[in-house]
Amino acid sequence: MVVVVILAILAALIVPRIMSRPDEARVIAAQQDIRTIVQSLKLYRLDNMRYPTTEQGLAALVKPPDAPPLAPSWKAGGYLERLPRDPWGNSYQYLNPGIRGEIDVFSFGADGAAGGEGFDADIGSWSL
Repeated sequence: MVVVVILAILAALIVPRIMSRPDEARVIAAQQDIRTIVQSLKLYRLDNMRYPTTEQGLAALVKPPDAPPLAPSWKAGGYLERLPRDPWGNSYQYLNPGIRGEIDVFSFGADGAAGGEGFDADIGSWSL
């Protein structure tokens, strides 16, 4: 009986700490994806003298944009193999010009909606 009580106490102390780890890992994964996307956008800009427009979006990193302004020096094979989805299964967002920087790349977080707090907060290039 004493052993069961000790195990219950340990579980009560440890389980809450372990339960938040998957959410923390998702935030870190989103931050890493955003860093990779921003680096790819910088390479695109070096080759084509400008970032893709908001309308062209992040798809311009995978295939040449077909809407003006065209990318005359678009790198064969693209800048990303494929567009990643955020750890919650949603698309990353892109704005050019950005609201918080020259460009903004961001995820809406766990809730998939703008704003929020904690794990629901937006994760963006401005906070890296």
